[in-house]
Amino acid sequence: MSFFSDIFKKKTISALGIDIGSSSIKVVQLKKKGDKAILETYGELSLGSYGGVSIGQSTNLSTDKIAQAVGDLLSEKEVALTTKTCGFAIPFKASLLSIIQMPDVGEKEMGTMVNIEARKYIPVPISDVTIDWSIVPKRDNNEIVVGSGKNESKIKTVDILLVAIHNNIIKQYKDITERTGLSTRFFEIEVFSTIRAVLEGVQGPVMIFDMGASTTKLYIIDRGLIYKSHTINTGSQEITANIARILNVSVEDAEVMKRSIGMGVTKEGIDLSEAVSVIASNVFSEANRFLFDFQKKTNENIKSVFLTGGGSALKGFRDLAAQNFKVEVIAGNPFEKVEVPAFLENVLKETGPEFTVAVGAALRCLQEL
Repeated sequence: MSFFSDIFKKKTISALGIDIGSSSIKVVQLKKKGDKAILETYGELSLGSYGGVSIGQSTNLSTDKIAQAVGDLLSEKEVALTTKTCGFAIPFKASLLSIIQMPDVGEKEMGTMVNIEARKYIPVPISDVTIDWSIVPKRDNNEIVVGSGKNESKIKTVDILLVAIHNNIIKQYKDITERTGLSTRFFEIEVFSTIRAVLEGVQGPVMIFDMGASTTKLYIIDRGLIYKSHTINTGSQEITANIARILNVSVEDAEVMKRSIGMGVTKEGIDLSEAVSVIASNVFSEANRFLFDFQKKTNENIKSVFLTGGGSALKGFRDLAAQNFKVEVIAGNPFEKVEVPAFLENVLKETGPEFTVAVGAALRCLQEL
């Protein structure tokens, strides 16, 4: 009887999403049940000790060190991962994204034309990168005028989202895959994982505000596509450093205080809001310039700002962002798309922004399985 029950028993499909950031690695394991994605486990491993820096500080590790850290996280008993089938998110800085206008020659010829045109937009030899592209729905008139006078004519055009990833980065991630025994189905740029996790079905245009340890990345998204991006070279580690300086404590202690208290008040009655807001306000100012520039050029208003990344998960950060952006500010919660245990709902709502990329990668991996 047990023999036949094993035959007809449905196999559980599980998948991992892995996000290697500058200060930590995040992993999320989901399983499929009918049409639902269910959270099985998740975990995070700080990279500080592998790079000789404090927790929360950015690192620049070798492939060997990253592979070692990934292996350590995969074998962590508390995380208890049960599959090695995964999708990897690649850092945005390792890629180049551009929107280019091309004659509408049909999809068959488009591939050849894009490869030729791409040389104008990619500042390195084409042989050094892997190129992908997709057609973007037009925001405005899809015709351009060529010639003049009697020879004037209109040509129908399409916008192309051109994506290029450095081959050495892809090689690095393949090396990590081989050294850790992972079965990797795809590598994708982190912003696409983010869009899948928090923006699916959201009407745009919206802005993603992704604060990591060393940088803050901004993306304008409309109809699921990226129209503009910008990187600010300030992240949450600057907030930690400012807390350490103001309170005259170690970076390690400042990081613990930042994560546990955020913009609140310590037991000793010390208000951390100023230490946080001084750094954050500079980031918000640059983000507002980016946002206003887009609105001025397109004559369209941003409807919402979505906060993602570990830096935006600080207590009180969303309220501070809402004061600086004159539009709706939403703390990204990728776990809303996933069925989670009731006792974890509040915890995951708070930590959600930090695991956005990992959840997005896991969702795609699960879909492909």
